[in-house]
Amino acid sequence: MRSEPPGSLAGHALPGHPVPTAIAPSIRVAALVNGKIKEWTGEKAVAAIGHGGPADPTPKAANVWIDLTEPDAAFVARIADALGLHPLVAEDIVEGNQRGKIEVTDGLIHVVLFVLGASTDHVAQEVDIVLGDGFLLSSHPAEWDPRAGNHAKAGLEPLLRAGPDHVLWALFDQIVDGYFPFTDRLEEIVDRLQNSVVDKPNRETLEELFALKRQLIAVRRAVSPVREILNQLTNRELSLIDAEELIYFRDIYDHVIRLTDELDTDRELVAATVEIYLSTINNNLSTIMKRLTGVTVILAGAGAIAGIFGMSEAGLAFSGAEAGGFWTVTGLVVVLTAVAAVILRRIDWI
Repeated sequence: MRSEPPGSLAGHALPGHPVPTAIAPSIRVAALVNGKIKEWTGEKAVAAIGHGGPADPTPKAANVWIDLTEPDAAFVARIADALGLHPLVAEDIVEGNQRGKIEVTDGLIHVVLFVLGASTDHVAQEVDIVLGDGFLLSSHPAEWDPRAGNHAKAGLEPLLRAGPDHVLWALFDQIVDGYFPFTDRLEEIVDRLQNSVVDKPNRETLEELFALKRQLIAVRRAVSPVREILNQLTNRELSLIDAEELIYFRDIYDHVIRLTDELDTDRELVAATVEIYLSTINNNLSTIMKRLTGVTVILAGAGAIAGIFGMSEAGLAFSGAEAGGFWTVTGLVVVLTAVAAVILRRIDWI
């Protein structure tokens, strides 16, 4: 169900690795009721958000956070019916294949973000967040836990007391904070490849460079829409976002600007590294050609002298009839060859 932006390496099984098995959908509901946090899971959670279920129903005025993990179409349909979500919002959550975006539909704010995984081999996973009147709905893959962030770890009561829009900020901040360690790992790979290109360029290094370039494009595609999403959240008059929350979203906006600048810098570094690789290969080829030329000069000089004097007299020379002239020419060839080798060595041609 979850999908990644085009160009991503996520969601594809690597050779020799088993294909991940399907995970059963799950739900967690947390609500601030009479100043205290109450939580439900499973069918009790579904009944709670239905306002009137058998298991300690949640009052409609409570601030509620509904968290779905790997929901399928049937599960999303039940939750959408309980919350009164627009059919298009429910359809987007089920189908995935979304680009990072923000949509305001029927008084709801639907945000699509992408989480960058712990490994650079697994680039992006889609997270859907719906903000409504008195509630926040999050839908995400099992690999990402929205309660693992620093804000949720500090307790759900402060988050829900400030309202569902504050929970939206907390999830936004957690996702954006997760981008920086990922980009740091990419920068380390870029540095390593730059050293490899200078020390010993080879085909494997070039292939890794192109793979890294594709990853950077995929990451840029996942991260760049966040800037526009935050721009709309902070500059549009949205009744579901309290004015006091805007400063928190603007802080994330500043982080995203810095992040996109770093990604652009990494892309430029990768492009420059490819150019360095090509330049190094050309330089090595030039060095080889110079040395071959130097050897050719030496051999051609010796051959020219030998040809001028004629090697047909060699038999007589070895028999003693023409010894003087032969050995004079032979000595001249050796001396001139040695002089040429010394000169070419000094100019680094051999």
